[in-house]
Amino acid sequence: MIPMIGGGADLAEGVDVVAKVNNVIAISALVLVFGATSAAGQSGFVSAFTNLDLSNDCLVLEADDFGASWSCPGYKGFPLKVQEGDLRFSLGYGFNADENSVGSQTLPPFNRLGEKLEWRLSNASGRWFPIATIVRYHTADPETGEDSGQVLVVSQIAEGNSCHIAYVDAKANADANVLAQQAADKAGDFDCANDEVEIIGAFEAY
Repeated sequence: MIPMIGGGADLAEGVDVVAKVNNVIAISALVLVFGATSAAGQSGFVSAFTNLDLSNDCLVLEADDFGASWSCPGYKGFPLKVQEGDLRFSLGYGFNADENSVGSQTLPPFNRLGEKLEWRLSNASGRWFPIATIVRYHTADPETGEDSGQVLVVSQIAEGNSCHIAYVDAKANADANVLAQQAADKAGDFDCANDEVEIIGAFEAY
């Protein structure tokens, strides 16, 4: 007969401890499984930000009396081209920015860009990839030339089909950032050649 160590009470206690450990392991495994499933099911959108400091972060490509262009760091090296002409700015995306964009789109008033560019990323393809950007344009008063309006410009990023898709007046709408993000997350279906830019919410910028 094999001798029992510690008697029946100790054995029962040991069995109880093992059962509790197994329960903890089982619960942990379920948490991991459901957590992974939940993360996988949350395919959606997030934001990343890059600087638009033309003086310190960007490389001058061309400059003359009529305007200038810069190469700026985009999201994880995504090519970004900034252009200025007649005191108005525009953005281009990709290695062939001029071909990917439908002209050099800007806003009617004289303007300047904010110092941050928001990239909206989608993981629909299984990895986070930029599908749109949001940038704040400061627009000038036509009489004084001073900054007066602020417009969040939402641009779609797509090869051969990059363009403005929505404008949100940042001063006239309390939830302007949310409205711009919602518009950006619809990027992909916009036909730059035929669709009109959507003005979302109240608009009093110019």
